[in-house]
Amino acid sequence: MSSETAFTAALAQHRAVAIMRATSRDHAAAAMWAAVEAGFRVLEFTVTTPDALGLIAEFARDGRLTVGAGTVMDPETAGAAVRAGARFLVSPVLDERVVACARALGAAAVPGCFTPTELWRAHSAGSAAQKLFPSPGDVAAFVRAALGPMPFLRILPTNGVDAANTAAVLRAGAVGVGFTTPLFPPELVQSGDLAAIGARATTLLTAVGSAAA
Repeated sequence: MSSETAFTAALAQHRAVAIMRATSRDHAAAAMWAAVEAGFRVLEFTVTTPDALGLIAEFARDGRLTVGAGTVMDPETAGAAVRAGARFLVSPVLDERVVACARALGAAAVPGCFTPTELWRAHSAGSAAQKLFPSPGDVAAFVRAALGPMPFLRILPTNGVDAANTAAVLRAGAVGVGFTTPLFPPELVQSGDLAAIGARATTLLTAVGSAAA
C-alpha cells in the first residue's frame, strides 16, 4: 500500500490527527504516546519540534500508526521526513513545489489553504487533502460553503476545532480534523501531565465519534 493510500485510508477511518508542536523532544514523545494510548492513530510532528525526524522514526515503527511531518516548507525537508518514515507531509501554506515533491516521494501532500482558490489549486496540484489554516472563524460554515460547488475537496481543518465544534465540522463534510493546542496545551506538555493529556484525547475522540451518531 502506498503512503498516500495508507494516509487516505487512515484518515477516513479515524478522522482525527494528533499534531505535536513542542520545545522538548522528550516531552513531545511522552505527550504523543499518551494520545496514542487514548486512541489516536494518525499523528503529525512539526519539524520545528526538536528531533522531529527521530520522533517520526520512533512512532513510525508502531504498525498501528500513520505518522507524518508538519511545517514542511521545502523539498529538502520533505525528503528528510519521508526517509525518517513520514507517510504524509503537511504545510501551513500552498507551495506546488512541495506538493510535487511529496508526490514524487510517494507521500501524501496536505498543503495549507485559506481561500476557495487555494483549495482548488491544492486539489489541482494533486494533494491528498487540503489543510484549512488558519481558522476562518465558523469552521463548519466555511467547510459547508466550500464543498457546495467543489464537493471533491478533502478539507482537513487543523485550527479552530475543539471538542465543542468537532462534530459540526465533520458533519459539514470535512474529511477529518487536526488537533494541536486543544489536545496538547504547551503547559501540560511541558509539565508532563500525561493524565490530563490523555483525558483531553479521550474527550476529543468522543467528539469525533459523535459526528457519526
